[in-house]
Amino acid sequence: MSSETMTIFSPQLAARFDALVAKYPVGRSALVPMLLYAQDEVGYLSDAVISEVAVRIGITELEVRNVATYYSMLRFKPAGKFNVQVCTNISCMLRGGYDIFDRFQDELGIGHKGVTPDALFSLEEVECIGACCWAPAIQVNYDFHDDLTPDHVPALLDQYRAKATSEGKATHA
Repeated sequence: MSSETMTIFSPQLAARFDALVAKYPVGRSALVPMLLYAQDEVGYLSDAVISEVAVRIGITELEVRNVATYYSMLRFKPAGKFNVQVCTNISCMLRGGYDIFDRFQDELGIGHKGVTPDALFSLEEVECIGACCWAPAIQVNYDFHDDLTPDHVPALLDQYRAKATSEGKATHA
């Protein structure tokens, strides 16, 4: 796909995709990074995202879907602005991961894979985020928070609500 072709992605991301495909001897090797970058920009893997990525790599949409459904970090429905992932794998579980997950459910009023009505938060129970030494841990988008207790949850949510408010003010200034 040339840079003059219509795209649903920003010019920066389209250029990044072109560079990724050129980087690998087999274009298909760029598929997972492309899906992750697309998800970051669009919010989820829509039909349009899957279609354009397939064209850019030169594979079928079915092949893209087959790969995308394998990875739990890729989603086909929109998530909240802040996607809260609570680890409940063995290290986090033994140190209170389920208690933290339960507290997030109570505070947000949603369950696993749920999204708050204002689309500010989504919540997932995940297997491992690679922070076992600092368990229990969560990830919010790309931010890690570790050594948590259920009592930390309200302040963390307030922190992200404040961040959303300040980002909203910055875009309206």
